[in-house]
Amino acid sequence: QVQLVESGGGLVQPGGSLRLSCAASGIIFTINDMGWYRQAPGKQRELVAVITRGGNTNYADSVKGRFTISRDNAKNTVYLQMNSLRPEDTAVYYCNADVLTIFQTYTTSWGRGTQVTVSS
Repeated sequence: QVQLVESGGGLVQPGGSLRLSCAASGIIFTINDMGWYRQAPGKQRELVAVITRGGNTNYADSVKGRFTISRDNAKNTVYLQMNSLRPEDTAVYYCNADVLTIFQTYTTSWGRGTQVTVSS
C-alpha cells in the first residue's frame, strides 16, 4: 500500500497565499511524477501542476505565474506554493504520485484531498 496525506489547506482571502504539502509513505521504491489536481463543486477534476523526479514542471494555464510546485525526493514529499489566490481557485486539492513499489510494480496513488477556500 502507498498512502498520500495532504495538509495545508484552509480559508484565505483573495490575494493571499497558502502552501500545500503531500507526504507519501508505504511500499515505495521510488516515485516518478508527482502532481496536484483540484476539483471544484460541479466541475471535473483538473490538473494544476506536475513535477518529474528530476524537477521538470508543468502547470495549468490558469495558475502559471502564481503557483509553484516543488518536491523533496528524500522525504517523498511534494509541495504547492499558491500565491495571489483567487475565488476561482476554491476547490478540493488532491495529491497524486506515480510510484514504483518495492515489489517492482507501478501504481498511481491519490490523497484524500484538502479543501482550499478563497473568499473575503
